[in-house]
Amino acid sequence: MSEKREVKVRRAEPEDGEVFISLVVGLADYENLPAPDEAAQQRLLQDAFGENKRFDLLLAEVDGQPAGYAVLFETYSTFLARPKLYLEDLFVKPDFRGCGAGLVLFMVCAREAIERGCARMEWTVLDWNEPAIKFYERLGAEYEKTWQLYGLNEEGLQKLSFFAISK
Repeated sequence: MSEKREVKVRRAEPEDGEVFISLVVGLADYENLPAPDEAAQQRLLQDAFGENKRFDLLLAEVDGQPAGYAVLFETYSTFLARPKLYLEDLFVKPDFRGCGAGLVLFMVCAREAIERGCARMEWTVLDWNEPAIKFYERLGAEYEKTWQLYGLNEEGLQKLSFFAISK
């Protein structure tokens, strides 16, 4: 019989910066992506805890140990005329998977959406991340087949904005 573990989720504070960065590095490792460099780490901390916060940060702890995090921010639906909560990251360290940390973290995100009056909560999942896809589907999430994600990287933005300035 496995022993019950205590899972808590709380808003991150500036003193959690080092833990936050280590969790982002853990997510980068999991997704086989390069970790943020020193300059990016400083921007993350400024955007999480600075005067002009760009996102909200939740930390999950299991038995008092940092276990995971979620990054959230609002977007807006003109068709619904209500905000939506965007879940940029939800990550739980491998050692803490299966003890409920991800579930509690996701439930707190859903509660946050409701408290903010959001019509929806949205996120993306890498197509190869079967454990995450199964997790979300077990919780009632639906794959949005009709919407395709597009984006411009920094180089594309620079090129496109150059044309706007030169016209």
